[in-house]
Amino acid sequence: MKKSVFAMAAAMAVATSFGQGAEKTAPAAVPAVKDAAGASVAPAKAPASRQLPPEVLKRLEERRAMRRAGNPFGPQMTGRGVSAPRSMGKLKDGREARVWRVQGAGGLVLDFSDYGGRLVRCYAPDKFGNLADVTLGWNTAAEYEANGFSMGTLIGRFGNRIAKGKFTLDGKEYALALNNDNNGEKCNLHGGPDGWDTKLWDVKPLREGPVAGLTMTYVSKDGEMGFPGTVTVKVTYRVLPNNVWSVDYEATTDKPTVINPTHHSYWNLAGESSGDVLGQRLQIFADEYTEVKNLIPVKNAPVKGTPFDFTQPKEIGAALKEAAANAQLKEGSGWYDHNFVLRGEMGKLHPAASMCDPASGRTLEVWTTEPGMQMYGAQAMDGTMNAKRAGRKLPRYAGIALETQHFPDSPNRPDFPTTVLRPGETFKSHTEYRFGVAK
Repeated sequence: MKKSVFAMAAAMAVATSFGQGAEKTAPAAVPAVKDAAGASVAPAKAPASRQLPPEVLKRLEERRAMRRAGNPFGPQMTGRGVSAPRSMGKLKDGREARVWRVQGAGGLVLDFSDYGGRLVRCYAPDKFGNLADVTLGWNTAAEYEANGFSMGTLIGRFGNRIAKGKFTLDGKEYALALNNDNNGEKCNLHGGPDGWDTKLWDVKPLREGPVAGLTMTYVSKDGEMGFPGTVTVKVTYRVLPNNVWSVDYEATTDKPTVINPTHHSYWNLAGESSGDVLGQRLQIFADEYTEVKNLIPVKNAPVKGTPFDFTQPKEIGAALKEAAANAQLKEGSGWYDHNFVLRGEMGKLHPAASMCDPASGRTLEVWTTEPGMQMYGAQAMDGTMNAKRAGRKLPRYAGIALETQHFPDSPNRPDFPTTVLRPGETFKSHTEYRFGVAK
């Protein structure tokens, strides 16, 4: 399809989802009225024949209530580029979180928050050009703060688990926060309970020709969550014209430390709140995965002949019948929570995973310079948490996280690629999320 036609279809789809249609078709004799949130409301004395059905009025009121609550799902498109920030509501300590919309030239639309550097929404086209939000999340900062699940956030200083919350560097032992317990074995997970996902990042819009994006920066002080060294980190999000979300990580330190940042978005290519992802197809470019005991690495092992063999595309739920009997799936609370050892050369861009929703035709390719990728299947979601769409819940397996990373517990494993960063060095990592449609 030609680019201009695709972009027009995508723009029309987003405009519809933003509720602009009612404003554009309002009769000339009855001027549109705006409420405090900027949404159109019916005139107070409209003729009876023009009154909207009760179910439509209810949906409009729900949308206005969500906006008043800090929902960044605004009433108008931003056009290509980066929008002005909008409120996402306040956290318990009174800090206000904000959200920026980045719209690419190819039609991909993403909402990012300074609260944890989160991806809040990701609108991707299907085979007909229709946009749907394909990442899990919530509408307000308060919901992210209350519900957890590392939903859509930047992870640091160290993605995944560090055994017993301890590691030794240059002969000195460091004790970290213990915020995860698996069968009585406590560990440090994702940097601790006050990791980078809880921080308000400094955000600056980015424009490089046809490329729009954001630069997020944060200074992690020496001793934060027990980690040594003051680390200055910059994460750059770019939305490319070919519907690619590009993520660049850079970090420096003033003392020897360990670092392993990642992104923890959950994907459902049928659209968030559409159900589970078990029928969607996945391929992982790895011949080995990391066996675990109490979710701490034991050894790397071949995927062949196991439920971890995604070397060819297959349904994510193909191994569901094996889950209760497979020792490694039982380690992950009955599903996937494991690192995959990627085939590509570390430091060079290579494929990590490919995902497809057969019904919509949407595809997602994950490419990275990292040596590993954690697959987590959202098995702890139980249908009680709200989705972004009003009235919907997040069931078990509602999405899948594909976290590009160095391996778990690397600071305690000299046989794994090192995560040590020293003064004078710059940590760099690059990951791309390439959206498309099946041919």
